[in-house]
Amino acid sequence: MGDFVVSALKYRPRNFNTIVGQQAITQTLQNAIKNNQLAQAFLFCGPRGVGKTTCARVLARAINCEKLLKEVEPCNSCNSCDNYNNNQSFNIHEIDAASNNSVDDIRNLVDQVRFAPQTGNFSIYIIDEAHMLSKSAFNAFLKTLEEPPRHAIFILATTEKHKIIPTILSRCQIFDFKRISVEDIVSQLSVVAKNEGVEVAKDALVLISQKADGAMRDALSIFDRIANFTENKVSLQSVQENLNILDWNYFFKAVECFLNKDIQSVLLLFDKVINKGFDGVTFIDGLVLHFRNLLVSKDSATIQLLETTESVKEMYVDQSKKTDNNFLLNAIERCAECANQLKNSNAPRFFIELTLMQICSNESIEKKKIRLKIISPVKSEPVKSEPVKSESVKSEPVKSEPVKSEPVKQIARQKKSLATLSVNEFLSAEEKKEEPTKLNNGDSKDKISLDILNKTWEYYSEMLKTEGRNSLYHTMCNKKLEIKDETKIILSVESRIQKKEVENEKLKLLNLLRKKLNNYKVTLEVLVDEKQKKDLVYTPKEKFKYMVEKNPEIRLLKDQFNLEIDF
Repeated sequence: MGDFVVSALKYRPRNFNTIVGQQAITQTLQNAIKNNQLAQAFLFCGPRGVGKTTCARVLARAINCEKLLKEVEPCNSCNSCDNYNNNQSFNIHEIDAASNNSVDDIRNLVDQVRFAPQTGNFSIYIIDEAHMLSKSAFNAFLKTLEEPPRHAIFILATTEKHKIIPTILSRCQIFDFKRISVEDIVSQLSVVAKNEGVEVAKDALVLISQKADGAMRDALSIFDRIANFTENKVSLQSVQENLNILDWNYFFKAVECFLNKDIQSVLLLFDKVINKGFDGVTFIDGLVLHFRNLLVSKDSATIQLLETTESVKEMYVDQSKKTDNNFLLNAIERCAECANQLKNSNAPRFFIELTLMQICSNESIEKKKIRLKIISPVKSEPVKSEPVKSESVKSEPVKSEPVKSEPVKQIARQKKSLATLSVNEFLSAEEKKEEPTKLNNGDSKDKISLDILNKTWEYYSEMLKTEGRNSLYHTMCNKKLEIKDETKIILSVESRIQKKEVENEKLKLLNLLRKKLNNYKVTLEVLVDEKQKKDLVYTPKEKFKYMVEKNPEIRLLKDQFNLEIDF
């Protein structure tokens, strides 16, 4: 057991050509060494596990190598290389800035830099996790970093370049390390698997590379774990099980269900995914990625964006031919909407199942808005009579009687749709309807019905509530209606403010009442109910007096505790 070394350390690059995925940076450094144009300070920045510290160590050994190879690679056999490989080098110093980030630590480093190396030409200082240095430490390091001795070279490595102060950045030659591509990681893992005698499927290596997210170190760690889990026989299923990754075959089956509009099958498929221990968010995220891959597969120019094996690419191409762009874009929009709902939902499974059913119906959100849009009330049209034709007598068109406006029952049926209309929109819609028979000589046509009056009043109040006019809505709800002299409607309110609100709305309200009651002699009078007005409590003094009248013990409580009331 003591002889085992993890792959991330065992296969750590020892020269430039074995550093994976950073050829542009390694070539630049090799040319700088070859042409003797080395900077005095380097900054290596980029994501974790992409080779920053490794490249710094290779660069340090190459600078001091006594037998530098023709390819500008360290020989790993001279005294300088041997000393470093045995951790006995006096030329190369590694400093962990995470644990040596104070001003005193930088002062000790500055004092150490003054001394020339005992062997070799350069003293090289590798400062790892440089962003962990405090601001004071950075400031103490500025002068030395800008004008170091000729024998000193600094190499700073960090994953968080934005935390390095600008004055430090301006003094360094910056190299940005990129994430390692899936193809490069697969290629390196294949070499490691061959050397270790591990049987591994290419699909499994692709999945490991995708999970590593561009970090070679993470990919090697995952590879070691799965090799132990499978006893050196790595398959796609074993990787999916060990990394808790949902098999992409589920998504291919789900799309087939969507295309066939098979709601039952897709719900059972989702239930199977849940029973395997995956959560709904994982399923939705994977489904969105699958739809994206189908969109990419529709064009031969973009299919190279798929990071998977050739066999899986063919599956995507075949399924993409069965789908259209509208379906895929609608499905992605549905899944995005579902993901937003899942953040604050106590019933995530319900929203996911609802989304799956909506995708099966292939109804876009725009179509849904159109379908759910409130339709304006049906307009009643007058009945048109065909003219009577006769050979002997010249026919004249028969004048049709206009149809009376429908009774209040129709208002109740249409209340749900009309509730979304403003009062002005409602009145303009009413004016387009067939008007009732004109009144002759000012005589009323119909007698005022209290039942119809109350229903019309309630209907008008609901429209006010929909418009957000809550104050007037409560006034209308707390109304006290009376019919006087057959044509006069009296409304009693509680205050002058309420009266003013109703007076401002009186013209619209009266117009509606006349049409619905079919009586153009109707008038509306708003009165303030003095009795209710007296009962209203306005000032703190009146409030206290009112409470004492209701409960005399309140005055006793005030006197015992010597309370004061702000009158």
